This record gives sequence, C-alpha cells and structure tokens, in this order.
Amino acid sequence: MKKVLDRNPNEPEFHQTVTEVFHSLEPVFEKHPQFVEAKIFERLAEPERVIMFRVPWMDDAGNVQVNRGYRVQFNSAIGPYKGGLRFHKSVNLSILKFLGFEQILKNSLTGLPMGGGKGGSDFDPHGKSDMEVMRFCQSFMNELFRYIGEDTDVPAGDIGVGGREVGYLFGQYKKLTNKFTGVLTGKGLPFGGSLVRTEATGYGLMYFVEEMLKTKDDSVEGKTVVTSGSGNVSIYTAQKCQAMGAKVVAMSDSNGYIYDKNGIDLNIIKKIKEVERGRIKDYVKMCKCAEYRENPASIWDVKCDIALPNATQNELDAKAAKTLIDNGCIAVAEGANMPSTPDAVKLFLKSGVMFGPGKAANAGGVATSGLEMSQNSLRLSWPFEEVDQRLKGIMQKIFWSSWDASEKYSTKGNLVDGANIAGFMKVANAMMSQGLV
Repeated sequence: MKKVLDRNPNEPEFHQTVTEVFHSLEPVFEKHPQFVEAKIFERLAEPERVIMFRVPWMDDAGNVQVNRGYRVQFNSAIGPYKGGLRFHKSVNLSILKFLGFEQILKNSLTGLPMGGGKGGSDFDPHGKSDMEVMRFCQSFMNELFRYIGEDTDVPAGDIGVGGREVGYLFGQYKKLTNKFTGVLTGKGLPFGGSLVRTEATGYGLMYFVEEMLKTKDDSVEGKTVVTSGSGNVSIYTAQKCQAMGAKVVAMSDSNGYIYDKNGIDLNIIKKIKEVERGRIKDYVKMCKCAEYRENPASIWDVKCDIALPNATQNELDAKAAKTLIDNGCIAVAEGANMPSTPDAVKLFLKSGVMFGPGKAANAGGVATSGLEMSQNSLRLSWPFEEVDQRLKGIMQKIFWSSWDASEKYSTKGNLVDGANIAGFMKVANAMMSQGLV
C-alpha cells in the first residue's frame, strides 16, 4: 500500500479510493496468498495506460483556446476499457484515476464483460455555445480516436458530457475512421443509443435500495427521501422513488437546495433543468409552497428515511452523517461516485444505517451502457421494458453478490467490503489466468 501511495503523490482522491479498497481486501489476501505473491493489488492500482494530450480549439470570438485531455485505461482483464468522459474545470489526473479505479470494480460487479477506464478534460461546457462545444469535441476526438474502439475502449458520458457532446464525439470518430461502430455509449436513439440509458443510474439506484430494505423486511413505499443534486441521476432517482410510493422532499444544485414538504414536483424540475438549463432556486417561483435555502451541504439537515447523495465526491461528511443518524435515517445509498467521506461511511456502518456504496449502488448507468454495447454488436434495439428488466436484474445481482461476499469475508451486511471484494475477485482471477501482462 505504501508503494502505491508513494508512487502517486499529490493525488488525494486516488489515495482515498485505493486505501478504502485495500483495507476491504485484507481478509481476501489472508485467504488467497497467491494474490499477494502475484502482486495483483499493486498491478490493479497501476493503470495499464495513461494518455494525456492537448486540445486546441477556437471560440466564437476567433480566439484560440487550449485545454488538456485525458484517458486513463486502467484494467482490461475482463473486457475492453469502459468508463465515462468528464468535461469539468475540476478534472485532473487524480480524479480520473480515482474514477477509473472505481470503474474496474463497478464494471466487474455488473457481470458484463467490461474493463475499467475513465477520461475527460478540464474544459467546461457551461456557458459555451453549441458551436464552441462542437469544435472542442471534434478537437478532443482528433487525438482520442487513436486509442479507442468497440473492442478496445468504449467511453461514455459523465459530468459535462451528455447527449449533445456524445453526438459530436461520435460524429468526429466516424469521420476519422470511416466506421460506424458502438465506440461510444450514451448515443442518441437514431444512431445506436439504448432506451433507459437516460434513466439508468437513477432507476438502478432505487432497485438497489429496494433490495437493501428487503433484508429488513421493509420497502421504499411510504418513505421520505432526500437526494442531493438535480441533474440526470437525481431527476430519475426521484421519478423511480415516486413510482415506488416514496416522497422526495429535497433536491439541490451547487448554490443551494429546495425543500417541498408536499413532495418535489418533477415536471417543474425537468422544465428548469432540462429545458431552461436554470438553477434549482427557480423552483420556488413556480411552487410557492416550497422553500429555497443557500448552502447545498445543509440539505442533509432535512429529516428523511432515505438519503441519496447524488452530486459529487465527498459531499457528505461526518457532521452530515451524524445529523442523518440522529434524525432517524435508515438507509443511505450513493448515486454519485464516492460522495461520502471515509469518516461518514464509518459512522453509517457503526450506527447500523444500511449503506450502499457508489460502485455498487450507482452501477445502473454503466450496466445499461453495457447493454447498449450488446445491442450495437447485435445490430438490434431492445424495447424500454426489456432493457429496464435487464437493468433491474443486474442491480439485484450486484446487491446479492455484495451481500454474500460481505458474509463470507467480512461483516454480514457491510456492503462497502462486500462490493469491493465481489468486484475484485472476478478481476483478480482473470489477471491470474492471463499471466504477467
């Protein structure tokens, strides 16, 4: 572990995820010394390939801009690299390595043949025109296309990369290679996209939560829910919550959060976020019974049965965790990547709050991306209901494989350890079988 940390200085996000996984795997190393002898963990924590490149593009004023592009191809033991592209000013190598490392285990948990990778740029599409975004995406793909392919590396969207960006990236890849392949997921439906992909992470999160509650002979029905964020994941989490009979009372963005004791009106949220690209505070202009409060971090002060951190990494700290516990929260599941700090996770586990870690609970997005890859390979398009049922089955399998691993190697019900172990075992065995590569 020390070697891994010393080799990757000044990468706090990467250190955080690697440390968590390493400690979860200690009982595995004790039972399987062959993994230690073969240095499986050290090899797992070292990306197979890191690509970094400049991305020059021209803004609408005719000025040349320069950003930095990345692709971290982490592990391909069980399939082609798979993971999103993130366009955000915060993007750096540490964040992408943290996300890529998590992606290895998350993809393994789905049961689909996908390795782990992640990429992106410090380009921020917010406030840019469609033409500026298009020019950037084309320049980004001018370099990235050399390293990806439907059987090599299949990127998808992430923060800052939605249907518009994926469309521009796909169009440029097609032009450069003269190939129409499933090289990207999250594509538009007319050119190979999959139904349910938009809803997948949110829907999958709630399928996972429902399985968690079943272990306590409980269900989502009748519960009060708080979800941070108000983007794609949070919107469709809330939609599935309502379909399951729960009431979502609070949502947030980077400026603050709204509280609606009667339950959030999703039609208003969709209009604000998907049509007008506005801010969450606009909700109170259209719904007078709601309240808007500054400081998005204080959303966890709202009393709830189920808390769903769906925004960004380390948004829920120990203080917030204690507040949730004191307020009687019974379940927390991560719709974002590593949104709970290590101290918060420890508090949830110690207090007996059911806790679903992101690499398991939010795997619905990449699971449906994997299903999109399958449809592209078959030259087929499955109906919404079929994809949704496949997604539900995958999320149920992820929960129970994590639960079973926790019982075999750790503390029964510790899904942090369970998810890490279940994901690791498949990748580790594949690496052992393939030799020193």
